[in-house]
Amino acid sequence: METVEMNSLSLKRPHSEDDVANADEIKRQKTSEKSKTGNDSGQSVETVTEQPDESLLEDTKNELIPHGESEEQEDEELEDSDEDGDPESFADMMKHGLTESDVGITKFVSSHKGFSGILKERYSDFVVHEIGKDGRVSHLDDFSVPVDDEDPSEETFTVLSDEDKQRLEELQLLKNKETSVAIEVIEDTKEKRTVIHQAVKSLFPGLETKTEDRDGKKYIIAYHAAGKKALANPRKHSWPKSRGSYCHFVLYKENKDTMDAINVLSKFLRVKPNIFSYMGTKDKRAITVQEIAVLRITAQRLAHLNKCLMNFKLGNFSYKNHPLKLGELQGNHFTVVLRNITGTDDQIEQAMHSLREIGFINYYGMQRFGTTAVPTYQIGRAILQNNWNEVMDLILKPRPGAEKGYLVKCREEWAKTKDPAAALKKLPVKRCVEGQLLRGLLKYGMKNIISAFGIIPRNNRLMYIHSYQSYVWNNMVSKRIEEYGLRAVPGDLTLKGATAVHIEEGDVDNYTIHDVVMPLPGFDVIYPKHKIGEAYKEMLVADNLDINNMRHKIRDYSLSGAYRKIIIRPQNVNWEVVAYDDPRIPLFTTDLDKLEGKPLPVLPTDGKFRALKMEFSLPPSTYATMAIREVLKMDTSIKNQTQLNTTWLR
Repeated sequence: METVEMNSLSLKRPHSEDDVANADEIKRQKTSEKSKTGNDSGQSVETVTEQPDESLLEDTKNELIPHGESEEQEDEELEDSDEDGDPESFADMMKHGLTESDVGITKFVSSHKGFSGILKERYSDFVVHEIGKDGRVSHLDDFSVPVDDEDPSEETFTVLSDEDKQRLEELQLLKNKETSVAIEVIEDTKEKRTVIHQAVKSLFPGLETKTEDRDGKKYIIAYHAAGKKALANPRKHSWPKSRGSYCHFVLYKENKDTMDAINVLSKFLRVKPNIFSYMGTKDKRAITVQEIAVLRITAQRLAHLNKCLMNFKLGNFSYKNHPLKLGELQGNHFTVVLRNITGTDDQIEQAMHSLREIGFINYYGMQRFGTTAVPTYQIGRAILQNNWNEVMDLILKPRPGAEKGYLVKCREEWAKTKDPAAALKKLPVKRCVEGQLLRGLLKYGMKNIISAFGIIPRNNRLMYIHSYQSYVWNNMVSKRIEEYGLRAVPGDLTLKGATAVHIEEGDVDNYTIHDVVMPLPGFDVIYPKHKIGEAYKEMLVADNLDINNMRHKIRDYSLSGAYRKIIIRPQNVNWEVVAYDDPRIPLFTTDLDKLEGKPLPVLPTDGKFRALKMEFSLPPSTYATMAIREVLKMDTSIKNQTQLNTTWLR
């Protein structure tokens, strides 16, 4: 097997007709959500199969992405308004971004000649189905609700007026000084009163009700059962003992990341997001199908959301006695369409056979390292060096490249004044990483950067040092493959159970490259006994770090390390080349298409364009973009994609 240097570039269009239509769809949903619930949270998530298996949830992605990506929906709206503009100016800005070689991604394992194709021309060209710990692939194929005599009637969801719901929500969230809300019972009957009682208690957790006579009229009085502590706590006495406490369901979503979707669901259900659990976060720009569990919310209430939410569908409901845990999944199954491919049939066959038989280098993908001219690994390195002034400077300083206008102004103000309050005033929303750090500096002062940095959520802070670990790992794996090729050699590491051991000279024939692992640097790992072991030390010495002392005086930033296979061989690999004329026509049917009875797309036998439809399954913590990179033999960085897309659009 031959290793091949990277010499080609990727092609990806930044804007398609699908994007424009989808932007309108998102804006309509935002308007709908606001009218009912107020702002929801939104975060950006990229193509990675998830599991918190390597050092403290490093791939769960249920946190902020640094440099301007925000938790608040209003940030999304600001982003929408800034994303228009001519592609050439955007390409100019992205000239300052990272390429794959900047983060150590330089090798391929296959010998076929690369070819070009468009990845994610439509978000529906990228479909992810979660694989549970039992090996079952999640599918949305059933909208039915489990029959339960304890469930309230359908009238529960319609008996309250919009005005009643608004008043009850304000009472529930303690948004006004009212201690109760009175709802007049029109057409008074005992049955009608019962339905109103049920509606208030099921739709507004934390509220209790009673019936009162006032001036000869019946009123249902809603009030807080136990003040703020009762807010959104599922009511124990209202949940049947015979029913599992958790409602598990399959979430089908389009162009939304998992945390954003859960925030929307929690707003519509009027509960806190932390009563939801899941096994892994999924892509935003994709169609994804995964299992979710929620504490003491009925399938009936969840199913009702299908009538009012766009880009989401919920189904396959069941009641169980346990939540879901991050990392419990076996992986994800991907269905990907690469459009407008240029490869010959022979090239494609060689590429796909190689992917199936050999696999791809298990690099950390580009999304691991950020999208601006200041890579996240640089901030991680400064944290490990205990250089807190550098950490502050890297996060807040002006940088060339594509950023939102309000962030540019904030950075300029910071560079000019070094005044946290003045810089903070330039941010319309404060929950991006920059805003959180500035708030910390305002609170703790410029001489206590460690405490100021600590205001940023823990997962976000750890993401920086995990990015540095990933940067080292990518570079070391490229060196390992350059030095020794695609075979196991004495001094390599392999896992015996969870323990890493060195491969000895006499045993080397018992191992292949698929058995070899490499360490992410840390205090609890061992290193290869050949040249690459020394290369680790040299790389860290160049970064003013001691590989033998990876403990940090702040415990959170002490790196224990982990092991990662250097080659991943995908499972269930299938592919097909199809012809098409219209780039807007979907090239396969989704779970929702099948439920709605939509027929398979009719494709011409001799279309103007060709597409490669590929399917494969990956284990947790591996990047689908790196598998696709191996097929195309192309750079997956935004920088290269954008520059080539500009040429393509011309």
